[in-house]
Amino acid sequence: MADRSSDRLVDDIAAIAAEAGALALARWPDDFGRWEKSPGNPVSDIDLEVNALLKERLYALDPAAGWLSEETADNADRLGCARLWVVDPIDGTRDYLRGLPGWAVSVALVDHGVPIVGVLDAPARGERWRAIAGGGATRNGIVLSAGNRTSFAGARVPTDQLPKNDADLVMVPKPNSIALRIGMVAADEADLVATLRWGSEWDIAAAALIATEAGATVSDAFGGNLAFNTPSAQAFGVLATTPGIHAAAVARLADRARAIVG
Repeated sequence: MADRSSDRLVDDIAAIAAEAGALALARWPDDFGRWEKSPGNPVSDIDLEVNALLKERLYALDPAAGWLSEETADNADRLGCARLWVVDPIDGTRDYLRGLPGWAVSVALVDHGVPIVGVLDAPARGERWRAIAGGGATRNGIVLSAGNRTSFAGARVPTDQLPKNDADLVMVPKPNSIALRIGMVAADEADLVATLRWGSEWDIAAAALIATEAGATVSDAFGGNLAFNTPSAQAFGVLATTPGIHAAAVARLADRARAIVG
């Protein structure tokens, strides 16, 4: 169970994420430079400014913790740290660049491979999400609870389109941020979020804790447990669902997942 010290810790982390979110919001929607780190992988100078602010503030909060961020070159020294800051300065950069609100600052504190605090600050949506391991999850102070759907057909999925073989699912509006999409499952605004690609820990660490604390089931694409502070800092896919459809979701995706990873 969470205690008062963990409550203070999440308060401090949430305040830092809010400061970072305010910095990003002040420059949004178009007061920044932008380029591609690689084809199809956009970034802006505000990503780097927010990253620098988060690193300074979070290190001051826990200087013994390692650091893993989308906008910082990885360093294997983090593997020797019991605790790790896992950060995406702007998750959903495409929406940020397009002037759409589906982006968030994502911060997680991982302890021995397990997220213990997760915070999402989505200022363009007026949303502040937070979770403490064993202490539940909230959005804007309202306790979150995932849905109770047990039938896979009709499950709500935040997406722009569905493959023909998933026509039994229901599309709902999709923010670009994968963290916010996972948050939708936590908030009972979606029943299923799935990716079938190699993804980075910073994309999902905070949101995975938020969804789990709200009662959702979160795994990799094969239904296995997610691990954090791994050498590759990656996992194949993420699957966040209501508990009652998780097994059906794993079964639906199994052939596709195996075809990708071999």
